[in-house]
Amino acid sequence: MSYVTPSDFAKKMVDAGEAKVFMSTKDTLIRAFMAGAILALAAAFAVTVTVNTGNALIGALLFPVGFCMLYLLGFDLLTGVFTLVPLALLDKRRGVTMKGMLRNWGLVFCGNFAGAFTVAIFMAIIVTFGWSEAPNEVGQRIGHIGEGRTVGYAAHGAAGMLTLFVRAVMCNWMVSTGVVAAMMSTSVSGKVISMWMPIMVFFYMGFEHSIVNMFLFPSGLLLGGDFTIADYLIWNEIPTVIGNLVGGLTFVGAMIYATHYKTSPELDRDEPVKPQPAVMPAE
Repeated sequence: MSYVTPSDFAKKMVDAGEAKVFMSTKDTLIRAFMAGAILALAAAFAVTVTVNTGNALIGALLFPVGFCMLYLLGFDLLTGVFTLVPLALLDKRRGVTMKGMLRNWGLVFCGNFAGAFTVAIFMAIIVTFGWSEAPNEVGQRIGHIGEGRTVGYAAHGAAGMLTLFVRAVMCNWMVSTGVVAAMMSTSVSGKVISMWMPIMVFFYMGFEHSIVNMFLFPSGLLLGGDFTIADYLIWNEIPTVIGNLVGGLTFVGAMIYATHYKTSPELDRDEPVKPQPAVMPAE
């Protein structure tokens, strides 16, 4: 059977986190770049589908194709390493240190941003015919997304920041569930089905994903969106990164580690009651 039990895939999670800490700089950057680029392309695809069909649900149904591709190709997203790498540190794997974990996170962040930004430039060229005309309908939609999810939050002040943070937490709760769910199967079809469901939920619900935003917001700025780089960093990217870390590590990595990897002993079972011999009534 292709199903992998929770205790087995919990060990795979810790092993994967350990492996990422010791991955070379070159490999980490390449895999992160490709992950950011593929996820950005999937976001562009989903926005295009939504604009052309007028139905956001169809876009959300198709968006996970990008996540499935990058996972099956062995590429790394920041949201995934936020969940997996700390488990190797928590498990005190040999040679895994805080410095090594932060190195991995930093390299993956840079690689993801470079990949997403590359696709942002490519898409800006496509939707403006090389900046020779105004953005088409897809380009305009991308620009409005950037405005609504930066200055839109800022207009609500502290309440907007709280909403942004909670959406980021919920996002990586779902995305990291997709990462872990793929480990529940040894077949490609099983992995794809397991990943598809939580990724669709996060995208349709409008949760905040730091790598998707590395595409949407630079694209919005390139296409004339009415917000600034400071708006993007303060009212989206930085709180989103922190929320993604909290969501993935707390609600996925730590929970599975605590109950399936470091399983507590079972409670004592009651001794079976031995049947007593029947007492014959006195004559």
